[in-house]
Amino acid sequence: MKNSIVNHILLVALSGAVFMLLVVNAVAAAPVLYVVTGANNTLEIIDTASDTVTGKIGELNNAHGLAGNANTEYLVAGSLNAGQGGDATATKLPAKPAGMSEDVHKSHHSKGDAGAAPAGKSYVSVIHRKHGHVMRQIEVSGATHHTAVSPDGVFAVAVQGKEGGISVIDINGSKVIAFVRTGKMPNYAVFDADGDFLYVSNTASGTVSVIDTHRWQLIENIKVGSGPAHMYLNGNTRTLYVVNAIAGSVSAVDLVSRKNTKEYQVGMSPHGVAMSTNGMWLFVSNKAENTLTRINVNSDAIKNIALAPAPYHVAALPHSEKLYVSSRKAPKIWVIDQRSMNVLDEITIDSGVAHQMVFIDR
Repeated sequence: MKNSIVNHILLVALSGAVFMLLVVNAVAAAPVLYVVTGANNTLEIIDTASDTVTGKIGELNNAHGLAGNANTEYLVAGSLNAGQGGDATATKLPAKPAGMSEDVHKSHHSKGDAGAAPAGKSYVSVIHRKHGHVMRQIEVSGATHHTAVSPDGVFAVAVQGKEGGISVIDINGSKVIAFVRTGKMPNYAVFDADGDFLYVSNTASGTVSVIDTHRWQLIENIKVGSGPAHMYLNGNTRTLYVVNAIAGSVSAVDLVSRKNTKEYQVGMSPHGVAMSTNGMWLFVSNKAENTLTRINVNSDAIKNIALAPAPYHVAALPHSEKLYVSSRKAPKIWVIDQRSMNVLDEITIDSGVAHQMVFIDR
């Protein structure tokens, strides 16, 4: 009897120790959130277990775009500043002849091979996550708005609105290997899960470009709403959700048929977009309206909450019900419960604005 009691106590203690070990490991394994702060020229590192800023990397130059994934040790940040000294000074084109379109004029004065971009340059910074600093800077033609990294971590894309296309970067080779023209004022880019195709929103064209990444060639433009900008791709359903900033809507594009199949009306000046891990909820920030919209894509039910000032970029923590929303007018990120839509916490960042956000597992 005595031995039985002792064994029971030992079993309970051992179970408790195993439970605590699992908890500690779960906390330690929480993904890291990386976010660039624009004109503040830094990258903030946030622990998503405690929702606190744990580090900062400098050396950036007005970075709005940030991308990376677990298959590369690097993060890629673009600069919104063009003409950064030396031969990187922006070049003014000669006057456009009467009767010639602007696109043809720019193409005629492009530098290098056919399809190359004009000569106003900036730099894309390649940041080593573990070493915590910028390893190198790669010169690209024109300012970079957002960036994307291929699923295998080999290529990065710099979206260049004023240049009308994207620069394709070999990350390990530290060089631009292609420039692909897409449409007027390209804004955002996402790869599909296999990396076979890249999708680029063209804000002034009202289209999304489909790019074959094996040849780095434009193969089609899909018509969406007015002012397409940020996007989210659900690989399970092969649906691309496109935020139309001018129309105040979200287009659902079936990537099999490449057709815009549904339009959700949201708020004024929608901006950021993210999706829950289970693929049921789509979240959209409405910057001018100070609201956050949740769309149930199964039932089309919509819920809005007030969120001020100016909700901006949106990112959903993988395998969690936490949503991160930055403010365009305050140096902070809200942490929101996806189910209740309640604000759980606020993360104060260094002075600046939290732009493109990236989660990466430790």
